[in-house]
Amino acid sequence: MYNKNINKYIGMDRTKCLVIGSGPAGYTAAIYASRANLSPVLIEGMQPGGQLTQTTVIENFPGFPQGITGPELMENMRQQAVNVGADVRSGSVVEVDFETAPYKITLDDGNIVEADTVIVATGAAAKYLGLSDEIKYQGMGVSACATCDGFFYRKKIVAVVGGGDTACEEANYLASLAAKVYLIVRKPFLRASKAMQDRTLNNPKIEVLFEHNTEGLFGEDGVEGIHLVSRKGEADEKHYDLAIDGFFLAIGHKPNSDIFKKYLKTDETGYFVPSDASGVKTLVPGVFVAGDVADPHYRQAINAAASGCRAAMEAERFLSHK
Repeated sequence: MYNKNINKYIGMDRTKCLVIGSGPAGYTAAIYASRANLSPVLIEGMQPGGQLTQTTVIENFPGFPQGITGPELMENMRQQAVNVGADVRSGSVVEVDFETAPYKITLDDGNIVEADTVIVATGAAAKYLGLSDEIKYQGMGVSACATCDGFFYRKKIVAVVGGGDTACEEANYLASLAAKVYLIVRKPFLRASKAMQDRTLNNPKIEVLFEHNTEGLFGEDGVEGIHLVSRKGEADEKHYDLAIDGFFLAIGHKPNSDIFKKYLKTDETGYFVPSDASGVKTLVPGVFVAGDVADPHYRQAINAAASGCRAAMEAERFLSHK
């Protein structure tokens, strides 16, 4: 059986191009692959739209002079991919076999897709501090997504951990809802861009706690406070508790590359290492990488979209040469 998006075989689907993951990289790859008549199938993953669905106003993506929200931008990209012919499916990949082409990809519903080319754009997941209390209070005051859960903390007191752009953005977003925001920064400075630093330090609802580490959380039926230590290891080290209602993590991300490591090269932290200057080719013929899962340095939407474009173009060239 056949339809315009995918060749159907008994017990197995077959496509020229399979895109694993959504977000700017995945959706852009699907758009370009569709326009190259590859009839791609895209598996959205556990977080359709990727990290940008957790972002408020995006002011640095070209074409939107007034800014655009992350969820709106991702929905626009998804709809554009669908409009040009991509077969966008919900679900996640649980296993891959890149030994020989066509490659076999097993989904969480048990279905298997065979693909002549594969574009891996699985992004990255939020990191946690590793405290047992983070698990204890998960969904009871602990969150890694301010835009997802900030509404529940209107006029309350919250803390954000981190010192980069993401942490500062989440602190500013929460400041628009909460009564008070503590930004807990391990270092004596912020790593965020100058513009984001200024915005954060000048926000009257945000108090930055430099040289602070989180030791734990406490509360009866949810988070009621945080155990902190300032200037850990120094002569003036101080341990104290701070009353808060919500605890938000913004300390970076872990690339979602684990199930591919048997076949694709990664660095020590798990980011894919491309095999040439294209930034998207791997040592497995016909398998390409795109987006944050292969980008430990920039992690910007525009860069992810560009890599999705390159990956789709390389997939088309690979197939045409075959």
